[in-house]
Amino acid sequence: MKLFAESLMSELEHQLKLIHLETENQVQLAEQAIKTSIVVLEKLKTFFIKYKRLNKTEEIEFFRDIKPKFAAKLIYYNEIYIIETNKPIGSQKTMGKYYKAELNKLKVFFKKNQEFYRYYRTGNNCLDNKYFIRAKYDLRLMVDSYYFQSDHRFATSHDYKVARILANNEIKKFLEEQIEKLGRKTITIQPPFPLLKGPKWTGSKVELIELIYALHTEGVFNNGTSGLKEVTTFLETAFNIDLGQFNRVFLEIRNRKSERTKFLNTLKSKLIIRMDEADEN
Repeated sequence: MKLFAESLMSELEHQLKLIHLETENQVQLAEQAIKTSIVVLEKLKTFFIKYKRLNKTEEIEFFRDIKPKFAAKLIYYNEIYIIETNKPIGSQKTMGKYYKAELNKLKVFFKKNQEFYRYYRTGNNCLDNKYFIRAKYDLRLMVDSYYFQSDHRFATSHDYKVARILANNEIKKFLEEQIEKLGRKTITIQPPFPLLKGPKWTGSKVELIELIYALHTEGVFNNGTSGLKEVTTFLETAFNIDLGQFNRVFLEIRNRKSERTKFLNTLKSKLIIRMDEADEN
């Protein structure tokens, strides 16, 4: 059980990392991450329901420590999607107030669930038999209404609450980062050379990095004598884009389970289609 869950979480985190690399648009990112998280959570559910050797200790561990980590990913990205799609259009001050209001919502959740939050964070386990065993609940222990609508084969009275706590911690970080960005003063620095004026790269950073590695490998710059860093820096300047730690991104590209050269394959297919259409005219 535990080994399967660890492998599945590794798979989920890898897919989420690729999604973050491929888009910076928070709404699009959240949409893709939600779909990915749902698929992985369903895999976990299917495995758990079919698992026949489950004892009481394993059940408590699963619903206290394992499932909430997966559910927290889905809750987090769903909340980010809601926050970003409801974000007002206006001044930095207006958006700052909006993000601060969202932070206050987290504080309300914390106050409402302060007793359980303290129980969970201090590692207390005296009520685990009620909180994390299926088909057991006590209305006096603040049961979420969500529990009564869930599949009781795959839920306890408080595993969702743990997932919500984990997700809220990450949502808090996200909101604080957005507020910090809005409050940061914009400092204009004169570059040592004029920026090149030309087309703007509107594809993803990971696609550009894949292309750079392909071109560098082929040796098309200065007869193959240009270094990878030199080529990357030049294209960053040309497209006015920051590719960050591009070598780490290349590692993620190498670790793809299918279509390692996804962007290059797409380029080839679309170019062939364009040639075929030109031949018909």
